[in-house]
Amino acid sequence: MAHIHEKIDFTVAIFIVHAGKILLIHHRKLDKWLPLGGHIELDEDPEQAALREAKEESGLDVELLGERPPTTSPGTRALIAPRFLDIHRISDTHEHIGMIYWARPTNSAAVKLAMAEHHDIRWCSVEDLERLSPPMTDAVKWYCRQAIEEISRQP
Repeated sequence: MAHIHEKIDFTVAIFIVHAGKILLIHHRKLDKWLPLGGHIELDEDPEQAALREAKEESGLDVELLGERPPTTSPGTRALIAPRFLDIHRISDTHEHIGMIYWARPTNSAAVKLAMAEHHDIRWCSVEDLERLSPPMTDAVKWYCRQAIEEISRQP
C-alpha cells in the first residue's frame, strides 16, 4: 500500500455491475461492506490501479466504463475519467481522495474471495443493499444504486 503523504493518499473504488447486481466485499479490517478498491501505487496511474485492485480482490478482469478523450500524443496518455471523485477522512490526520469508477466484467462473473482482506464477497441486487450486515453507509448505497442504474441501461 503506497502512501504518498502522511496526510493524504489517492485511492480508487471500482463499482462492478453484472446482470443488474453490484459486486461488494465485506472488508476485514474496516468491518464494512464496500466496493473493490485501494491505494494507487506510486508506479501506476488510476486506471492501472483500478484494474489491478479488481483482479487482486475478486479475480475478475474488468472493463472500466467512461470516456477517454482523444488527446493522447507523445508524452501524454489520456485516461478514462472516474465517474465521481470524493475525499473521505480515514483518521483525524489522514484523508483519501477517491476516484470512483464504474466497471463490468470482461469474461466471467465468477469471483474469488481475497481471504486476507475480506470476510465475504458477493453480487448484490438493489434490494440486497438494505439487508447487508453490518449495514452499508448511505453514501456507498447511493453509489451502488447509481452504478446499477447507469450500467444496466448500457448495451
